[in-house]
Amino acid sequence: MKILYVEDDAMNRKVMRALLAGVGMVPDEAVDGAEGLAMIEANSYGVVLMDIRMPRMDGLEAIAHIRARHDAKASVPIIAVTADAGVHMRAQCLAVGATDILHKPVELQRLLALIAKQVASETSDLILA
Repeated sequence: MKILYVEDDAMNRKVMRALLAGVGMVPDEAVDGAEGLAMIEANSYGVVLMDIRMPRMDGLEAIAHIRARHDAKASVPIIAVTADAGVHMRAQCLAVGATDILHKPVELQRLLALIAKQVASETSDLILA
């Protein structure tokens, strides 16, 4: 499964890359929402991990753009990644179309559980169709 990680902070990208590499996954990376949108246009992803606070185009705006597409890419599972653990942030992320939320600092088991949940959901949708 192909994963896209959209994150402006180089150290956070390095940590996520190491976490995923430890379980045999190598994500594509984008440094902001605009670059993430361009990568989604050019590729197909099984899951997108989207940081929320970024310059140029933040994660909320990028998620809204993805959900506004008129093709299959509009339904890609998107896990919002944020250090803001507040209830209002969760509501904002879900309101624009995030599938789930992952809080920083990222814990490997939670990350893997959310990815597995998205893959299972996609597989069951295909079986039911």
